[in-house]
Amino acid sequence: MNFIVVGCGRVGAELALRLFKSGHGVVVVDQDESSFNRIHPEFRGRTVHGEILRDDVLERAGIKTADGLAAVTNSDTLNAVVSHAARAIFNVPVVICRNYDPHLRGMLEAFGLQIVSSTSWGAQRTEELLTSVLSRAVFSAGNGEVEVYELIIPDQWAGSTWNDLCTGNVGTLPVALTRAGRAILPAGDTVLESGDVLAVSATFEGVKSLRARLDQGREA
Repeated sequence: MNFIVVGCGRVGAELALRLFKSGHGVVVVDQDESSFNRIHPEFRGRTVHGEILRDDVLERAGIKTADGLAAVTNSDTLNAVVSHAARAIFNVPVVICRNYDPHLRGMLEAFGLQIVSSTSWGAQRTEELLTSVLSRAVFSAGNGEVEVYELIIPDQWAGSTWNDLCTGNVGTLPVALTRAGRAILPAGDTVLESGDVLAVSATFEGVKSLRARLDQGREA
């Protein structure tokens, strides 16, 4: 497949190398020619130097036949404009737009763009790692709005069920329960045992509430 990476900062350079190593054709575009020095020597794709918003620059990069484009510059506005043009004008099948400022996510989402928000996701993930002992995120959808978490059932909840655990808790759904190395699809009346690993699909607020309930114990 043929991909265009717009922006050759640290993320762009690393993304270009990863795509190249996976066997794809890669073109990196940047208006600062010195930025190409960040690309690893193993990279054998093309680089295009020029003003990113000029049609001839994107055309030299092969946008008319590109299978995907990632706009990963350090400017949210530039990423949005390039991504919108790639979709609306050149009909690129897959377009990814990097977002820095969380306050601008709404504007980007209004364009219907697929967004990767490193600031929002990074802050949320760091909070999870700092505050969560008995749980961890194993899958993230979108920009972390919904994730799959693994939670270890503590002693005080042994003998309870999912229905007991989720009483009054919204934003959570059971995905799988692993016991002694075997996984099952849990039902509402599945009895939990101490040490069970319960996989839960949840919003961030939903899993926070569920963690608090696990910490408080069954009498709460």
